[in-house]
Amino acid sequence: MLCRIAILSDTHNLLRDEVKKYLQTCDRILHAGDIARPSILEELDQFAPTYAVRGNADKEWAKELPETLVIDDIGIRIFMIHNKKQIKEDTSSYDLIVYGHSHKYEEKTMGGITWLNPGSCGSRRFRLPITMAMLYVEDDGSFRIERIDISHPETQKDEAITADTVKEHLPAIIWEIQRGTSVEQLSEKFHLSYELAEQICRLYLTHPGVDADGIMSKLGL
Repeated sequence: MLCRIAILSDTHNLLRDEVKKYLQTCDRILHAGDIARPSILEELDQFAPTYAVRGNADKEWAKELPETLVIDDIGIRIFMIHNKKQIKEDTSSYDLIVYGHSHKYEEKTMGGITWLNPGSCGSRRFRLPITMAMLYVEDDGSFRIERIDISHPETQKDEAITADTVKEHLPAIIWEIQRGTSVEQLSEKFHLSYELAEQICRLYLTHPGVDADGIMSKLGL
């Protein structure tokens, strides 16, 4: 085998211990954006050389990160971007296109090109699985992708919450966010897990003008 690569996206300030176990034997790490803070990249770099693009939630600190990245020294050609809808380049010469943004794992082949969204292995979006991917590149230039599902025992509180319940409370939650209420206080007041409260807060703050219906859509509800 020529190379073993971990592919992550949308960690949003959280590098789980379960994810770190997979990083320990990697030759490289690819991160498709929405990292949230530079210390996450610094920690990833301790496991293996890390290549990252800037996501929409990566603010001033990430201005030096590229919006797109090409990797072509491992036997295959990889193009990486955070949001695939923003691709402007001709991608017909690549073997693999890596992207993120939706938090939903996706793997498909079109016209001989593999498109991969490893999903999110950071803060969980409401009831979506926590995922990453492993890429194995062989000496002959062939490759395969393994989907990795990460356990999430901390989400038990969310399982009892219905979409209707979240929608009912969203206007009040948004009002509390505007007042500066902390994620911890939102979690306590509306009986949400910390992760779900953090997700709603982050979606509201990073998508100017988004309303309750827009947040529901981005949560996958």
